[in-house]
Amino acid sequence: MTIPVSLGERSYPILVEPDLLSQPQIWPQNALAGEIFLVSNSTIWALYGENLQKSLEARGARVTPFLMGDGEAHKSLETASRAFDAMASAPISRGGAVWALGGGVTGDLAGFVAATWMRGVAFVQVPTTLLAMVDSSVGGKTGVNHPRAKNLLGAFWQPQAVLIDPNCLKTLPPREFAAGLAEVIKYGVIADPQFFEWLEENLDAVLAFDGAALAHIIARSCEIKALVVGQDERESDSVGRRAILNYGHTVGHALEATTKYGELLHGEAIAMGMTVEARLGIEIGTISREAGTQLLERQTQLFERAGLPTQTPQNANFEALWNAMTLDKKNRGASVSFVVPSKRLGEVVKIDAPREAVQRAVFG
Repeated sequence: MTIPVSLGERSYPILVEPDLLSQPQIWPQNALAGEIFLVSNSTIWALYGENLQKSLEARGARVTPFLMGDGEAHKSLETASRAFDAMASAPISRGGAVWALGGGVTGDLAGFVAATWMRGVAFVQVPTTLLAMVDSSVGGKTGVNHPRAKNLLGAFWQPQAVLIDPNCLKTLPPREFAAGLAEVIKYGVIADPQFFEWLEENLDAVLAFDGAALAHIIARSCEIKALVVGQDERESDSVGRRAILNYGHTVGHALEATTKYGELLHGEAIAMGMTVEARLGIEIGTISREAGTQLLERQTQLFERAGLPTQTPQNANFEALWNAMTLDKKNRGASVSFVVPSKRLGEVVKIDAPREAVQRAVFG
């Protein structure tokens, strides 16, 4: 299936197709280039790298592989600098393209490199994790981490295409798959209560890797994100439409930063963050206590069924968390912004919240 991301001259397709990596004949023509800088890591490369390289070479490309480390700690300026050195040696010209084969870390780093090499070259996302398929590969956010905050350095740089092969999920470790479900569940809370209900009824099929169920969660998640991105590409419109995608992320990113990007997977941190930000909505009254409590209970049940954590570690240092939150990119001025439930399931709102209320919500 093909899901369009409508951004005028920057529009691009999301293709979802089993064995897509072996079918270069159906890839969009504008995704190809004579020089391809193919970013991945050693784990993913061993599974899919050679196959993708052969497919690219069959379309006439000269491929330069670049393998980075696995994990958020490697999404850094140091890794980007090594990539730039490799691109200069290849060389990759202004007419070349950067392809990202891997999860969100690989896609974010590769996109940042594509956005900054020679002031911008073509970029293609080939996500191999559920998290990347349903979230980070769509929307054009790229970046690297700073020791004090996640994704503090980056650029909006839309891909030419997103190529999703659901068969890649067969080799994904269970913990990584569960982490991706946090973002899937998020879409139901922020925009589609019917999708949330579908997840409640069909999560067992998803966890059993039922093909139709996997295709549905990937497609629906991409549809929701594509719609939001099409309305607010750079998270800058007056009503903050794209900001709704950040539900759970102010707290989640702070948890990742304060644990040095090494203890929590992104989706695990986001599940905790969504729990905290649901409590915060109840605390400050954007949603009634009755409706908010029901939403929180249903959300928590889904997370627990998926094998995701929901409670902030009791030994967490709130001062360190708060300091990380103050560096979040969604903030304007000195206030700290959060996305919290509003009125009912399927609606959220961006608000500034006082430190005391956030501290109460963090520790429940």
